[in-house]
Amino acid sequence: MNRREAISSVTLLLGGTLLGAEAFLAGCKSPAADLSLSFSADDISFLNEVAETILPATSSPGAKEAKVGDFMTVIVKDCYEGKDQTIFKEGMKKLQEACRKSCGKTFMEATPEQRHDLLVALDKEQKEYQDKKKPEDPTHYFRMMKELTLWGYFTSEIGATKALRYVAVPGKYEGCIPYKKGDKAWAT
Repeated sequence: MNRREAISSVTLLLGGTLLGAEAFLAGCKSPAADLSLSFSADDISFLNEVAETILPATSSPGAKEAKVGDFMTVIVKDCYEGKDQTIFKEGMKKLQEACRKSCGKTFMEATPEQRHDLLVALDKEQKEYQDKKKPEDPTHYFRMMKELTLWGYFTSEIGATKALRYVAVPGKYEGCIPYKKGDKAWAT
């Protein structure tokens, strides 16, 4: 199974709830996409730090090591519609502004604790927004970032093999496998 098939399978398993999943499954050809959209190396570093704050390294590698920032930029550029690309790109600026407002520093200058506290506050904000939004309202930018972080990490080689249990060629179906507290979830 190649990476594309694996991502498609994971997306289908998740019920297609990820923003842009339908575009991904259709081949990432969004006619409304802004083809001139670009991300700088600083943008990718910033997204890696946001992702690392969401999924930090513990006993398994973190999101930065899985290069989730690169993944985010590819999905946003290739799969999101223009309006969602704009929300994501503007969201990066809003996150920086929120960091300056809360701790007087850019996100990259902030301490890990300050970053964590900021993202917890933004997560609470996006949950409240999502609960109250109408179907035609856009998705909150931080929700996009968080979904892409989770999607990118758990479909990466590092996420599938270090954070989850992975069997490259699954054996027979076993409907009832004993679970011991602390066991990792299965990637396949």
